[in-house]
Amino acid sequence: MNLTHLNRAGEVHMVDISGKTPGEREARASGVVRCAPETIQLIEEQAARKGDVLAVIRVAGIQGAKRTPELIPLAHPIAVHAVTIDLELTENTIEIAATVKTADATGIEMEALTAVSCAALTAIDMVKGVDRGAYIERIWLEEKRGGRSGTWVRA
Repeated sequence: MNLTHLNRAGEVHMVDISGKTPGEREARASGVVRCAPETIQLIEEQAARKGDVLAVIRVAGIQGAKRTPELIPLAHPIAVHAVTIDLELTENTIEIAATVKTADATGIEMEALTAVSCAALTAIDMVKGVDRGAYIERIWLEEKRGGRSGTWVRA
């Protein structure tokens, strides 16, 4: 198995995707932010001093997907055609899922992961004034579809 961002001399480079065929591609990533139950209650009641926490988290996720090539050094600037950020509150978590779509020549997995990362970091920023112990529990790719490698789904 070879790392694609290393050339034959072992030097970092941006992968050449000029010969790849554009096509529909989709990726879904998820993450969990753990908070105190009182923090979740504030979010549910829209009583946080910073405003509508879920709306800000959602916008941050969308913005993160769109700005991925600015944040991840070797990510290609590709067209992001759709971003959906789904949020679910449990007793002590904010569950984040991002689905990102493109019809470009390379995968959209990094955009989905960046969307979740930015949404999770924003969740922490929105609640840190009342919950210093809030933390990101995990972020990972759930599935990807399209492209040369086809479909992959987390077991």
